[in-house]
This record gives sequence, structure tokens and C-alpha cells, in this order.
Amino acid sequence: MDKKEKVIIGMSGGVDSSVSAALLKEQDFDVVGAFMRLSKSKKHLSAEKKSRRMAKNLKIPFLIFDFSKDFKKKIIARFLKEYSKGTPNPCVWCNQEIKFGLFLDKALKLKADYVATGHYCRIVSNKLLKGKDKTKDQSYFLWTLNQKKLKRIMFPVGDYAKKEVKELAKKLKIADLVSKESEDICFIDGNFESFIKKNLLLKPGSIINGNGDIVGMHSGLALYTIGQRKNIKIPSDSPYYVKKLDFKKNILVVTKNKKDLYSQKLKIKNVNWISGQEPKFPLKTLVKIRYLHQPAKAIISKDNKKITARFLKTQKAITPGQSAVFYGGKGSNEVLGGGIIED
Repeated sequence: MDKKEKVIIGMSGGVDSSVSAALLKEQDFDVVGAFMRLSKSKKHLSAEKKSRRMAKNLKIPFLIFDFSKDFKKKIIARFLKEYSKGTPNPCVWCNQEIKFGLFLDKALKLKADYVATGHYCRIVSNKLLKGKDKTKDQSYFLWTLNQKKLKRIMFPVGDYAKKEVKELAKKLKIADLVSKESEDICFIDGNFESFIKKNLLLKPGSIINGNGDIVGMHSGLALYTIGQRKNIKIPSDSPYYVKKLDFKKNILVVTKNKKDLYSQKLKIKNVNWISGQEPKFPLKTLVKIRYLHQPAKAIISKDNKKITARFLKTQKAITPGQSAVFYGGKGSNEVLGGGIIED
């Protein structure tokens, strides 16, 4: 009798990872559930408890991988450091460093053939594709993956719509055991602004308009994002928008003209090509500049090792620190790669 292939699935207590574990078991894999312990917050401890209960319900072994020290150093500390000079995306780092870094490495040491998660993505012929459910697709956060890792990863719910996953949970009688979905950053309990104020030394400074006139005072640049309209607190008949955060001078630049928020070109650093091979430039593709952004047509060029993307149409609120992710292939479903927006 052939030995079953072993899959260690990262469980979070939510419906996506729970249904993923159930699907893998139905497909006759040797399934082991594993919870990545990242902190001691109430939210995280509750997720651990629900993951354990889910594994028991599915009658699969359950492991705890304690990555809390690494998470604090590699994700939270880095987030705070980068947030003091831009608007980073910690979910991208967590996938790179924790879920498909430490977790994958540990699973392979435990003789697993694959790791699995509840991400809404697909892997076909070692290509990373968008999930079937375009409204839940999470491929944007996975541009740091490479060929070696893709061979060891499974996304069981990638071929399902969220509605179908919820129906499967009811059919499998596990719907009542899963946690409610959260859109918040996982390591922040409560108010985001309170977290920033508590963990960062905020330095007040001037707010200036396009003419260089001082129109107010900001409370610390980390409290603002490009395109923001609310809570700028400048007395005015018409609203101001955040146009730029000048960290070198500690100045917040604002505008009343929405058109000032639009740009056509951006510089990208730390670029990764999932195929392992750099494409021929210039490259016509689609570029997504934040998770909920609609990918837009652009031409990617390389000059003196610098990667730039020029959009065919101007884009609103391009934000340094966020990821720029490149899509192509049939139906523009394939993630070609990505990088960090530099300017």
C-alpha cells in the first residue's frame, strides 16, 4: 500500500483553513493541523483554542508552532520601524517570513510533503494564480514566493468561492466551530491609532499646502496616509487631502485638488519574479498598487537596475511602502511578481 502524502495545514480557527483541512482529509492526505502561535493577545489565544477544537472535530493530529519571538522581531518591530517612514503592508512580510518561511521550514523538517493554508489562490504548473473568487483573492500578498516554495504549497479553497466554502462548512457540520472573519491587522487589539500612539514616538510638525504655506500642525506623520481626507483638522470651507508625507522634513503636504492625488509613474524596489527569471523589458502588464485596488495597465521598465512602472492612466494615492504586484498570463490571472513602492 502506497504511503499517504503528508500535509501540515496552518489552522487559524477560521472557516477557510478549517474547510481546507477537511478537504485535504477527504482527498486522502495524511493531514496534520498546526497553529502558529504569534502572540498572547486575547484574539490570538481564542483562535488557538478554536483551532485545537477544530482539529479534534476533524480527528487530525494538532501541533503548536511557537513563532511569537520571531513574529515580534520580524513583523511587529519591522512594521513600527517602517511605519515611521511610510505605509508598509505587514501581511506580505508575514507570508514571506512566517507562513511560507518558518512554518514551511518546520513542516519540511517534520517530513511533510506539503504545507497548506486557507488562502484564496491557486497553483497550476508551478504558477501562482488568482483565486476563483475574485472578491476574496489573496494573491496580492504572495508575490514574494518562488519556484522552490510553490512546489511545496497547497491552497485547497483556491478553486472555491467564499459562498461555496461557507456552504461546505455547514455540510461538514463545522460552521458553528469557526471564528468570525477579521479584516484588522492581526497583532493589533483594538484601535489602530491608539496602537501607533502607544508604540511610536510621534513628532508634531507643520502641514503645508501646494504653495508652501503653513495651514496647520500635524500630530505625527505615522497617523496619516496618502489620500486621507478625514481627521486632518485644518479649518477650511472645503476638504483637504493628504498629498505627501515628507519624513525628512517632518512635513505633511496637503491639497484641496483631488487631481493632485493622481500619478502615472512609480519606482519599485526589492522586486521578486516568481518564475525565477527576469522578463524582457519593457513589459506590458497589469499592476495592483494595494489590496483593494483594481489592477491597471502599465509598462514596466528597467534602467540602471531600477524598476519603474508607468501606467497608461493615472492612479490615485500611490503610496510608498505598499506592494506593487504584477499580473499577466491568460486572463491576467497569473502573479508574475512584485516589489515595494519606493516613490
